[in-house]
Amino acid sequence: MRIIVLVKEVPDTYGDRKLSLETGLADRGASEAVIDEIGERALEVALSYADKNAGTEVIVVSMAPEGSAATIRKGLAMGASRAVHVADEGLLGADLGLTAEVLAKAIERTGYDLVIAGNLSTDGSGGVIPAMVAELLGVPQATALTSVEISANSVSGERATDAGTMRISAPLPAVISVTERMPDARFPNFKGIMAAKKKQFQTLSLADLGVDPVDAGAARSIVISIAEKPPRAAGVKIVDEGDAGEKLADFLAQNRLV
Repeated sequence: MRIIVLVKEVPDTYGDRKLSLETGLADRGASEAVIDEIGERALEVALSYADKNAGTEVIVVSMAPEGSAATIRKGLAMGASRAVHVADEGLLGADLGLTAEVLAKAIERTGYDLVIAGNLSTDGSGGVIPAMVAELLGVPQATALTSVEISANSVSGERATDAGTMRISAPLPAVISVTERMPDARFPNFKGIMAAKKKQFQTLSLADLGVDPVDAGAARSIVISIAEKPPRAAGVKIVDEGDAGEKLADFLAQNRLV
């Protein structure tokens, strides 16, 4: 069994998050860079299966700037067998479509039985990459799972719905995504950290994958304007002088809330 886990380097959840007013992109220097927590949970799913099934290979795949190698290596220290890092200047500011295309190409090149990702990153919060990757790979998808069971030929789990839970399954190869309801990830121990230094770490470029970031035939998103969020204004205070109900109704009507 070969399991690929998609991880992403993001600004620390508990640090400052800012946009560059020059580029419109996230200011990566505003806080410490870490592996997204949901990606770590996805990796824990793969590693837990590998712990019980000999011969399982867990591969971390990430699209990130060149300086992100140290962050990605945490996945190796946690227990992944090897890592694939896609780094290219042409990916600066990549939109969801380009990101999905690059990841799909990297996955195809690496080979896989199952792809596991988090359902929603903490920086972009797009929530569509797993589904887009599955579409490009032409395999079934089982997204937003709150529990996962992996077998030799299929993957299954539960998805929370407004009415309760839904049981879903898919034959392998497949792409799944997990939610924050999955168990917390393990911490790298000293043995894992030392072993990570000797594990295979492959770096790929867009040329290696045959992807053109400015392909005229592909839909791409661009930033057309940038503005800083204005300071928050004081709210409207309604004092009850016997006509508070009328004032509240007028306020709601003026703001098209009724």
